[in-house]
Amino acid sequence: MKLKHALLIAGISISGLIAAQPTWEVGNTTLTEYDLVTGMQIPWEILWGPDDFIWMTSRKGEVIRINPEDGSYTTVLQKNVMNSGNGEPGMLGMAMHPDWQNTPKVFIVYCAGTSWNGEEYLSVFDWDGESLINEEILLTLDAGGIHNGSRLLVLPDNTLLMTAGDIGASALSQSLSSLQGKTLRLNLDGSIPEDNPFPDSYVYTFGNRNSQGLALGPNGLIYASEHGQNSNDEFNLIQPGGNYGWPQVEGYCNTASEQSFCEENNVVEPLMAWTPCVAVNGIEYYNHEAIPEWQNSVLMAVLGGLGGQYERLSVLHLSEDGTEVMSEDTYFSSFNQRIRDVAVNPYTGSVYVAFNGTSYPGNGPNIIKEFRNEAFASDVLEQLTAIRTKAQPNPANDLIQISWGGKGLSNATYQVFSYTGQFVATGIVTDQNLLLNTEDWSIGSYFIQIEHDLGILTCNFQVHR
Repeated sequence: MKLKHALLIAGISISGLIAAQPTWEVGNTTLTEYDLVTGMQIPWEILWGPDDFIWMTSRKGEVIRINPEDGSYTTVLQKNVMNSGNGEPGMLGMAMHPDWQNTPKVFIVYCAGTSWNGEEYLSVFDWDGESLINEEILLTLDAGGIHNGSRLLVLPDNTLLMTAGDIGASALSQSLSSLQGKTLRLNLDGSIPEDNPFPDSYVYTFGNRNSQGLALGPNGLIYASEHGQNSNDEFNLIQPGGNYGWPQVEGYCNTASEQSFCEENNVVEPLMAWTPCVAVNGIEYYNHEAIPEWQNSVLMAVLGGLGGQYERLSVLHLSEDGTEVMSEDTYFSSFNQRIRDVAVNPYTGSVYVAFNGTSYPGNGPNIIKEFRNEAFASDVLEQLTAIRTKAQPNPANDLIQISWGGKGLSNATYQVFSYTGQFVATGIVTDQNLLLNTEDWSIGSYFIQIEHDLGILTCNFQVHR
């Protein structure tokens, strides 16, 4: 695959002063850790866009477009969303039109309303190169304070899958007259595909509780991750017309009542289940040569449940045909941060991980990290075009220097915030480096936002004594 534009290799010293980046060992592969962007407010969806930018939805109601070269970003859409600070609704799933060059459109799910009884919209927006405009609502569902789904996935046949939660009303999942507790399938114009399993219905699967992960795997297989109640989080293989059992069945058909229901209703059992619930979330199929140990696997973000302790990135190793989970490996649990979603750089094989804070239902500010096999990336990338924003020394004592690659920034201003939300400093950037006096700052974690003509750069750092 030819690079459309060269992506950065970070970790090269600026004046020989940048400290080494943290690394992680995955078998014989070394992954280098970078903070791509800091200060995000509860990222929900991250995906690699057809324009070679990373796109992100924030549950607070924003769509952010991030340059993977330097972490700079712009806000391309902002919506008033339902209960953005509490519960589970907000701006959720996102997908891009498959014919991006001729039809640059973005599909987005968001919840609107002033109470826990609002509406969930599946909308499509036009991309004009700077903003998402001309919203067209394709589908409207009930929204609730919990269990709204909703991941999106465009299939190879140019139809769109959408997961819809049961909004806490579990009986709706078995009702084919309701769209709640389902996987839905639409044409890209919002109409019902003629070959859907139930005539004149969007319903593709039913008996789902709250699926929040969708991914396309090998041989056209479709995977979903689904939240259980207190037990039996599920990793499922999507089958058209399949009944996944909720609320009569949780996980496998392994009790007398479940076995009876499963036999009568041809229930599809999960490929894997977790008890107690670990809170499974965004998933991505990985088969890139950059990390051989993860090839033919599904990378799954794990939030860790209501009380935490299980947060991690799970790597589900699949059988050759993709129909079985052979084993699970776990990574990044030492961050003690809820992991919401994962995306993959198709060129370097780097993995991007979106964090959601330490507690349910998520709290900002948050970080999106990149984990990259530098040995592979250095062979792929033709030249260095940027160096990520860096703070040095980090941790700082009395002074800290913020540096970035390339030319000096024009019309740039900066703001510094503590991780407790306190505004700390502001000013104008006049050079390629910025020197800040931290002598009077409290010990703790901070991040800086540098706003310039083309977007916003971010960097996080510590102040110690």
